[in-house]
Amino acid sequence: MATTTEALIRKTPNVQGGEACIRRTRVTVWVLVGYRQLGLSDDELLEAYPDLTREDLAAAWAYYEANRAEIEDVIRRNEADDEG
Repeated sequence: MATTTEALIRKTPNVQGGEACIRRTRVTVWVLVGYRQLGLSDDELLEAYPDLTREDLAAAWAYYEANRAEIEDVIRRNEADDEG
């Protein structure tokens, strides 16, 4: 039986580079974690992403805790790309 996190977080080839996304969206876990690291609250994230739910965010945070190295690596790679 799938857990809530497994049901809400998906990796789909050719969607956001295969990165972990919130169910049926193109919102990646790493982007949400990055915003959280910048100090945004869950309420602010839900305002910025009105299609997401508190359950989606809880699944993203759980995925991050279980896959911290993966998400931190994606954040580092994207920051390096932004720096040129």
